[in-house]
Amino acid sequence: MEDVLIGERELSKLKWRCRRGLLENDLIIERFFRKYEASLSTRQAQALNELMDLSDNDLLDLHLGRKTLAQVEPDLARDDVSEVLSMLRENRLEGKI
Repeated sequence: MEDVLIGERELSKLKWRCRRGLLENDLIIERFFRKYEASLSTRQAQALNELMDLSDNDLLDLHLGRKTLAQVEPDLARDDVSEVLSMLRENRLEGKI
């Protein structure tokens, strides 16, 4: 997948897709979009979309570093997904959640 910026319509769909049942996940993802939405590539958006296939509890475990990608879903233990997870975690740390 080419590393170009995600379009406005695709970004809107991705934001809707990223809505979660756990408030903690929503807060982390909201901070992520505030910081990165203007520079989010299609590759990063696809990786984030794949993370959204996880359950809320698995996603929170990843955000908090309680589990690794390989522990949660071995197919997601890739560089692109790891990059997006690092971006999510960075915002978590900045937001004190």
